[in-house]
Amino acid sequence: MRRLQQILLFASVLALAWLWMQAVHELGHCLGAWATGGTVKQVVLHPLAISRTDVTPNPWPLIVAWMGPAFGVLLPVFVWGVFVAFRSPFAWLSRLFAGFCLITNGIYIGVGSFEGIGDAGDIVRYGSSVWMLWLFGLATAPVGLALWNGLGPHFGLGTSAPPTDRRVAYGCLAVLLATIVMECLLSPAF
Repeated sequence: MRRLQQILLFASVLALAWLWMQAVHELGHCLGAWATGGTVKQVVLHPLAISRTDVTPNPWPLIVAWMGPAFGVLLPVFVWGVFVAFRSPFAWLSRLFAGFCLITNGIYIGVGSFEGIGDAGDIVRYGSSVWMLWLFGLATAPVGLALWNGLGPHFGLGTSAPPTDRRVAYGCLAVLLATIVMECLLSPAF
């Protein structure tokens, strides 16, 4: 039973981190669009799709493109700080999520610059130097890895680790299922 709870917690947290990372990233694009006079036409958030935000008109496309990854790392780090400040017993989950967002956005932008894919390609096409994308990746991904350091015991990993908290494992599964249902119901066809 202990192993099942470990697997359940790990799988649920990983899937949640992916889905929520996309949501925070797209929220950044939306905020960038709204702040610069753009109109958000559609946001695709679906568990079977790569997220995207369609903005038309988009008077400041470079700002809109950068806001996805920038907000996508800043909000999770801020939320983790709030959890720590209030001594939440779930601060480790917000730390894991912040680390995940730092790693994925950093790799997406830094490595994406080589192939010109997604936001990285847009950011370069709209005028940013490639070195700025590399700097973003180098500044965020290692910090995300550092945030993950020491989280293993929460998953029951290590010789002296306590057993996985089954309430947390089942709670994460419930939040994952709710997230999937909401995305399926609210997202347009992709």
